[in-house]
Amino acid sequence: MEANLSLYSELNAPSDYNESAITPMANWEHIQECKKRFLTHGENPLTSPYVRRAVAESWLRSHQAGVDPFSVKLGTTVSPAQLQELLAENQLLLETATSLIKPFIDLAIHSGYTLTLRDHQGILLMQKGNLEEISKFNSINSVVGSNWAEEIAGTSAHILCMRHKRPVQLLGPENFSLLLQNNLTSSAPIFDTNKRLIGTLLLAHDFDESTNKYELHNLQAHSLGWVTTLAMAIGQQMSLKQANHSLTIANNTLEAAISFSDEGIIMVDSFGKIIRSNHEGLYILQIGLQEAVNYSIFEHLKSNSLITQAIKSGSTLNYVEETMSVNQSEQTYIISTRPVFLQTNAQVVGAVLRLSHVDKINALVAHRAGNNATFHFEDIIGNDEGTCKSKLMCQRFSASPENILLVGESGTGKELFAQSIHNFSRPTGPFIAINCAAMPRNLIESELFGYEGGSFTGSERRGRPGKIELASGGTLFLDEIGDMPFEIQAVLLRVLEDKKVMRVGGKRYQPVDFRLVAATNKDLYKMVEEKTFREDLYFRLSVLKLHIPPLRERRKDILLLANYFIQNYCRRVKLPILQISNSVYDIISTYDWPGNVRQLENAMIYAVNMAHGTMLYPEHLPEELLRNPDISSLASGISPISTITSDVVSLQDAEILSIRSALSLVNHNVVKAAALLKVSKSTLYRKIKEYGIET
Repeated sequence: MEANLSLYSELNAPSDYNESAITPMANWEHIQECKKRFLTHGENPLTSPYVRRAVAESWLRSHQAGVDPFSVKLGTTVSPAQLQELLAENQLLLETATSLIKPFIDLAIHSGYTLTLRDHQGILLMQKGNLEEISKFNSINSVVGSNWAEEIAGTSAHILCMRHKRPVQLLGPENFSLLLQNNLTSSAPIFDTNKRLIGTLLLAHDFDESTNKYELHNLQAHSLGWVTTLAMAIGQQMSLKQANHSLTIANNTLEAAISFSDEGIIMVDSFGKIIRSNHEGLYILQIGLQEAVNYSIFEHLKSNSLITQAIKSGSTLNYVEETMSVNQSEQTYIISTRPVFLQTNAQVVGAVLRLSHVDKINALVAHRAGNNATFHFEDIIGNDEGTCKSKLMCQRFSASPENILLVGESGTGKELFAQSIHNFSRPTGPFIAINCAAMPRNLIESELFGYEGGSFTGSERRGRPGKIELASGGTLFLDEIGDMPFEIQAVLLRVLEDKKVMRVGGKRYQPVDFRLVAATNKDLYKMVEEKTFREDLYFRLSVLKLHIPPLRERRKDILLLANYFIQNYCRRVKLPILQISNSVYDIISTYDWPGNVRQLENAMIYAVNMAHGTMLYPEHLPEELLRNPDISSLASGISPISTITSDVVSLQDAEILSIRSALSLVNHNVVKAAALLKVSKSTLYRKIKEYGIET
């Protein structure tokens, strides 16, 4: 008992608490008054000589967390499902505590005490004692499953016990909630063999207002000592039980580990009978937990299966592609096996199988290969009527499951639209992009459809899935579809019609589910007329056809895109963001951009790297933009109007050139430009509006 009480003394030592608070029972009214001032006037309780430091700090934390000390209910309650889980997790703690508490229950009932057990989170697991007292505590939400964490219920004995990992006794007013102001509560921590906190034991008594609290001084030390001794006994008894339950714990750990995996984990004996399986494994086999007993994995595998042979022989296999028959349907899985041996004589007693559906592996491979869609419709920049119309139609098409054909010149951003379609319709699946023009003619068939091992010289031994297989569950984007070899077009058509694909050298079809988006810069219908593109494939591809206009047809987007490319590049290479001068704006808005958006982006990157100041001028632009005669005159700073009429520049043109030059020099600051031109700000604004000059 002396050892136990020394813990109490240590907790209440002057280093942690005020000197005069070592005997808090004598200071009940003082604590109560201090708390009242704290709650009503915000007086700092740390300055009180009657309130222990740990209690005062907890009051402050509770107040900061927004706990209502006047609430008629304390804390929250976990859901029934969560409670069942917590009770299962703490089964050993409950069993041990119950057996040790049982002899003292009658004494607790007779004395008017309530004994409670909480887990390491402070959630109530068990409550025993006087029924009248339990009823009082139940009315304030002291029920099994209640959570009295400090941030939701405020200061209490078990909270300080958990925080300081020491026995703690609180008088009524030391609790933050006024509902507990007539309580005497003693709490002690329960540790496992590794000194890890696993729970707390509490002994509580609710006193009437008429009770002389000074007469309870003797009970104070005895109740704390008793609950501390009992908590220590529970911890020691648990340690002994844990030694006997080591096999059970190992088994539960294994169960948790295999359940955590999103792959199928199945353990079988040497005859293929299932010993254990996680949820994903049972889902793959389409059986329940009860059905799995004495259920053979061999029922789903072919007689010549490599997996069957590995289980029987005790060999190891890595990432073998196997077809399994489940409910008269064939599914392909990537399976690995590890043998299990009897340690005494290395006899094979079973195996562990890991199964992943090939679609899941394909999606991962596609993602790792960089085939991921990053663009959405809101990322496509442009305010031009043609751009907005294309985006609107494409969004409407995306809601349909039909194939989409994107038609547009090179560099118009067809892949951006394809990625946006994917992220709208199948965002969780893989995005596989293939450029039919860039793929060697002799490899396109195996790349598209995959091949079985040994199909041709140089092929991988295990074979390889094609891009169509990898796209299953997502989107297949065939860019430059007009360059696909004529003989391959027939095979692609069959895949689109049947939604099945057979690998080169294969003997069976594999179902695939993908959304096809094709793109071309050619006139496919003209190719159909010239017999260089299959008519039936054309009509299959162009169920929904979308024309993406070239940049020269949406000139309102040029400046917007140019600024975007400049800002994006400057941020990426950590350069100050450059401004576009009016002369450069005239050039880029007049140029026809045969390379479209891609050419514009490259031109802006070139210009940024050529510039030395904060402004882009014509001399910074690529040479091809300055070859046009009209463009050359703009680049030289002479208005095209002057070259048409005479060598004399009109007054209006001169004003326009002067205003644009001034604005360029001062980064389009109208006030500074007005000062430079020696005109008023209002005059300059009027001229800018009159001549339609963009600032």
